[in-house]
Amino acid sequence: MSTDRRKFLRNITLGGGLLATGIPSFAGSLATTDEEVERSSQFESGKQSFNMCGYAAPKIPTVRIGIVGLGQRGSGAVERLSYIDGVEIVALCDKYADRVAKAQKTLEKAKRAKAKEYSGEDGWKALCESNDIDLVYNVTPWHLHTPINLLAMKNGRHAATEVNAGLTIDQCWELVETSEKTKKHCMMLENCCYDFFELLTLNMARQGLFGELVQGEGAYIHDLSKDYLFNKNAYADMWRLKQNYQLHGNLYPTHGLGPIAQCMNINRGDKMDHLVSMSTNDFTLNNLAKEMAAKDSFFNEFVDKPYRGNMNTTMIRTSKGKNIMLQHDVSTLRPYSRLHLLSGTKGVAQKYPGPEKIAFGHSWIKKEELDDLYKKYTPPIVKHIGEIAKEVGGHGGMDFIMDWRLIDCLRNGLALDQDVYDAAAWSSIIPLSDRSVDKKSRTVDIPDFTRGAWKTNAPVNLTLDGGATTTVRKVEKK
Repeated sequence: MSTDRRKFLRNITLGGGLLATGIPSFAGSLATTDEEVERSSQFESGKQSFNMCGYAAPKIPTVRIGIVGLGQRGSGAVERLSYIDGVEIVALCDKYADRVAKAQKTLEKAKRAKAKEYSGEDGWKALCESNDIDLVYNVTPWHLHTPINLLAMKNGRHAATEVNAGLTIDQCWELVETSEKTKKHCMMLENCCYDFFELLTLNMARQGLFGELVQGEGAYIHDLSKDYLFNKNAYADMWRLKQNYQLHGNLYPTHGLGPIAQCMNINRGDKMDHLVSMSTNDFTLNNLAKEMAAKDSFFNEFVDKPYRGNMNTTMIRTSKGKNIMLQHDVSTLRPYSRLHLLSGTKGVAQKYPGPEKIAFGHSWIKKEELDDLYKKYTPPIVKHIGEIAKEVGGHGGMDFIMDWRLIDCLRNGLALDQDVYDAAAWSSIIPLSDRSVDKKSRTVDIPDFTRGAWKTNAPVNLTLDGGATTTVRKVEKK
């Protein structure tokens, strides 16, 4: 075992990890260094201490949840989770105490017991160390995802984290090592894997209707510039705007990548091998910073920062010779698109621009034929909980399907649909695309976080075998 790997594992055992070695989690540059690449190669050449893919943790009949981060996404999570039976929301945490108080009112409205309260800069540390929590549900700014997930697992809790799970390759490896060592789940809450069309196409791909998948295409194209990035009230400490000048690649790859990776059995029969990434220059963000600063001195510090380019395109090659194309643009005037395209030897499916489309020849099939495919190939999870999910809400219901499935798996001791290797591999596109962009779009290798286990790991289970025992409360919504 190499010296670096021994030091890495010793730090995890001591509870510090890379965050205790002086590597910054947010301040300064997040660029991937040559030393980090070398460390990654050494970790990859080692062996798993335990394979978390397909791991069924012991059953938890009543899942006690601590929710960290009660802003836009977190407040919605409190409401959604309060509908699920077999759940107790026992702890609420946010930097700002007023958000905790607001979430308590949500629980009260849902006729749920009052949760223990944590607040302040380090409130999350006390929550993760609490003895009455089974699952830490992490909905914080990106730079806090890894440290919270790590502390949760090291204290015997499962971790469910909003995207992205990590911002650096070191962080991704630390998540993998810690999950394997503790045998605690670290699931990235990639809700787009649970959208209705994505689940339909996953089942159709599994049934061979598209033949051999050749290419997948995904995107996150969503103009956030004025309403979110430069909105003083949208994000605490302007953290999301800051991310747009600390990294220059694809900052938000997993919405497009997650569903495609599942359809292509990434980490479960194939793996992502290498990528190339290219970005345009920035034609809007610095101009907007100057415009905002002219009206409000608050924005002076954001003028002339090295903003990422408006559009990033990343091409990924898999070990079996398939392609994945990802795009990211949150700063130009384009209609929203979360592209989901699967192209195979027998057919193609596409969502965005709408309506949803499927073809088995030169023309898209008619709506009536698409409706028939939905009836025949909608997977059991949607048939079981889909209509209830639409009623509860959360991006049209996909958020609730995700939450319900997570809880049902934990309660019944089932393997999760997404594991720590998915969290690490999908998140790694952020720093790796940044590295490629900074090196004039040169090829960058993608680590195999499964360390060879992808060759035998089983695909995601599309059945509800052994589960579907978790019911949903009927709580009136106002």
